[in-house]
Amino acid sequence: MRLFLAITPPPDSRRRIFAAVEPLRAAAPNVAWVPEPLLHLTLKFLGEQPADAVTAIRAAIEDVVSRYRALALLVSGVGAFPDFRHARVIWMGAQPELALELLHRDIEGALEPLGFPVDARPFQAHLTLGRVRRPDRTALQYLSARADQIRFRHEVQVRSVDLMSSHRSRPGPRYRCVASAILGRV
Repeated sequence: MRLFLAITPPPDSRRRIFAAVEPLRAAAPNVAWVPEPLLHLTLKFLGEQPADAVTAIRAAIEDVVSRYRALALLVSGVGAFPDFRHARVIWMGAQPELALELLHRDIEGALEPLGFPVDARPFQAHLTLGRVRRPDRTALQYLSARADQIRFRHEVQVRSVDLMSSHRSRPGPRYRCVASAILGRV
């Protein structure tokens, strides 16, 4: 199973985010845009795992998540990794939130004993909007200019951390929630 941990915004938030970036989809139809139902914030990519690993991952995540209250994330701003001149990923950022950073750190720590190395890169909370398959300098400049015009700010209510499986298919990836750890039990 190809697994990752994610925060999945509620349907209304996904609709608002998707609608806000419509000008980007119109400006760059060759980008592989993420469909509205699949919008999420990845906390950790776990890669290919045997099905029997789910139980240990779920227990570790539930233990960590149970110590956190529900939180709100402010999403705004559109950017690209590594930047718009060399874009591979188009994203919407989440404003730095101490609770999210601590949650991420604790998840990393809980998974390390299970054989998942701690990511050495700094955590940059974002929702992937699209992936650039065939970079075109002119199109990316135009996309960058359109991204600068997006004036969207939205508070996303975070109630759980989801263990997701990803299945590649011809029309695009399919995600399935394997387990959810609920925030707010404190």
